[in-house]
Amino acid sequence: MTDARPSRWNRLVAFWDARETGESMALLRIGAGLTVFATMVLLIYREIPDVIWVDFKDGGYRSLGSGQHLVRRLGGPSPGLTWTLVWTACISSVFVTLGLFGRVSIFVLLVSYLNLHRLNGETSGSSDIVITNALWMLLLTRATVTWSVDCYIKNRRWSSDELITAWPRYLLILQIVLLYGTTGIQKVSAYWLPIGGWSALYYILQQPTWGRFDHSWAAYVFPLTQIGTLVTWLWEAGAPLLLLVLYYRNTADRPGRLRRWFNRWDLRWVWAVIGITMHLMILVFMVVGPFSPITLSLYFCVFRPAEWRAWLGKLGQRLGRGSNAPAVDEDPA
Repeated sequence: MTDARPSRWNRLVAFWDARETGESMALLRIGAGLTVFATMVLLIYREIPDVIWVDFKDGGYRSLGSGQHLVRRLGGPSPGLTWTLVWTACISSVFVTLGLFGRVSIFVLLVSYLNLHRLNGETSGSSDIVITNALWMLLLTRATVTWSVDCYIKNRRWSSDELITAWPRYLLILQIVLLYGTTGIQKVSAYWLPIGGWSALYYILQQPTWGRFDHSWAAYVFPLTQIGTLVTWLWEAGAPLLLLVLYYRNTADRPGRLRRWFNRWDLRWVWAVIGITMHLMILVFMVVGPFSPITLSLYFCVFRPAEWRAWLGKLGQRLGRGSNAPAVDEDPA
C-alpha cells in the first residue's frame, strides 16, 4: 500500500505557495503608514530635519558625508534634497495608509524613508529598520487588494476576497520572533537577574535619556518594577515559543498530548496581551521614537486574515452595521 500523505517537499512547497485574503497585510499597511506619517509630522513640526539630516556646512549639527546612492547621485544631503525626501515620505505615507496607487506608493515611501534614516547613523535606530523591513514585505505582496482606496476604485466596495501570497506574513512573524528573542538573550546585565534584584526596569526609568518625565516615584512601587523586569525578560527570551504555538495550532488534527495542551487555549492572545501591555507602558513612560507603534503593527500578522474578517464582522454586527464578508479557508500559518 502506498503512503497517501504528501511528501515533506510537497508540504514545503504548499506552505510557501499558500494564498490568503489580504486583511492582515492591509492592517499592517495602515499601521506602518500611520507610524511613518506621525513620525514625519512630528519631525516637521519641531523642525528637526534641518538639524539631523542636513550636512554641517548647511547648518546641520555634523558632517553627513555624501549619503546613500540616491542622495549621492542627487548632490548630497542639502537642505533642499532633505526636505524633498521628508515631504515625499510624509505624502506617500498617506497614500500607503489609504491604500492608493498600490506598490508604487509603498516603493516611494520605502525609498524616501530608507535614504532619510541612513543619512545619520547617530539618529537612526532599530525602529527605522523595523519600518523599512515591514515596507519591504508590503512591497512584495499586494497589500492594497482589500480595505483600500484601490479596492474601492476597482470593485466599488472596500473589501475584496482576492487572494495574495502568504509568505510575506510568515516572514514578518519570524521578524517578530527574532526581534524579541534576540533582545531577550542579550539582556545579560545582572539587573535583569535575581543577583541584581530584578531592578533593570527601575534603573531604565531613572535614565533621563529615555524617560518621558520624572520617574522618582518608581521607588515607591519598586516591587512592581521587579515584576515588570521579570515578565519582560521571560517574555522576550521565550518569543521563539510563538512559532511552536502557531505550528501546533495549524496542525491541530495531528495526535500528541503537548499539541492538545497548546490548543486548549489560544496562547497567541496571551502573548499579544503581554506585548501590547509592555508597549503601551513604553509609550506612556518612555521616549523611544516609533518603535512601539511599528512593532505593534506587526502583531496584525500573527492572526490569520480569516480571523480578522470574522472578528470585524462580529464587531460590525454589534454596532448595527452588519457584515456580509464570506468565510475563507484558513491558511497554514
